[in-house]
Amino acid sequence: MRSSRSVLAVPATKPGMVEKGLASEADTVFLDLEDAVAPSEKAGARGDVVRALRDLDWGGRSAVFRMNALDTPYFYRDLVEVVEEAGGYLGSVLVPKVERPEDIYAVDTLLSGIEAAVGLEPSGIELEAQIESAGGLANIDGISRSSGRLVALHFGPGDYAASLRMPQTSIGTFDEWDDLYPGHRAGYAMHRIVVAARAAGLRAVDGPVADYRDEEGLRKSCLVARSLGFDGKWCIHPAQVPVVNEVFSPTESELEWARKVVDAYEAATAAGSGSISVEGQMVDAASVRMARNILAP
Repeated sequence: MRSSRSVLAVPATKPGMVEKGLASEADTVFLDLEDAVAPSEKAGARGDVVRALRDLDWGGRSAVFRMNALDTPYFYRDLVEVVEEAGGYLGSVLVPKVERPEDIYAVDTLLSGIEAAVGLEPSGIELEAQIESAGGLANIDGISRSSGRLVALHFGPGDYAASLRMPQTSIGTFDEWDDLYPGHRAGYAMHRIVVAARAAGLRAVDGPVADYRDEEGLRKSCLVARSLGFDGKWCIHPAQVPVVNEVFSPTESELEWARKVVDAYEAATAAGSGSISVEGQMVDAASVRMARNILAP
């Protein structure tokens, strides 16, 4: 789960940015064919993805690219050209603007045909779904169980706000509109995504903070996302990676508490006792599960 604390987006058409991204400490780097690429460059950008997959050192990471959405004329050629030419180097495909389970089914089916045609391992390429609209959130339970390839759900806060006609001046951070609402305006959507992900055994990844210079805003956004149970967060600049990695890693005090809880539980179990106490507080089975989550690699 913790392998995707930081998910760095890089435009597929910018070789220098791709190389800087791969040289960063980001847990995941994905090549973007969608928002970061102009319509006139999208066809040629597929070749950039192929070259990056084949030629660059991904540092042990699983290689990822974001295709164009299914309601565009680009998506099917994105899959066909990239997977036919470099599918053996590809770990997963990020599918944007997922609205319904059938969207993932369509991508899954097309991938299966390509894999069979070029001799790739069946279902060897994973899928990750980006939830960015009212429709996507309304259908999230079906989406989360739509394919055995699916491994993660991502939140797209900018497009989600636009879908709901929510006024917003800065993607991913608090603005003056948040002062008018008694809570986090995206809290429902974020919690809903985490619940659907956990129920289906998937990772949950929060969306980006658009102002990469706002370290304080980024840290606050990360803390909110982690408090809700997200595994990690998007970065749009390598400078954001250290903060994201820090916040989505357990602190030393959390690790110390978790070790004490697990040690106390194992000692009590060995002694045949069902009563566990750590530093004067009773510990139950839920506490042990939380402790083991913190200690998980």
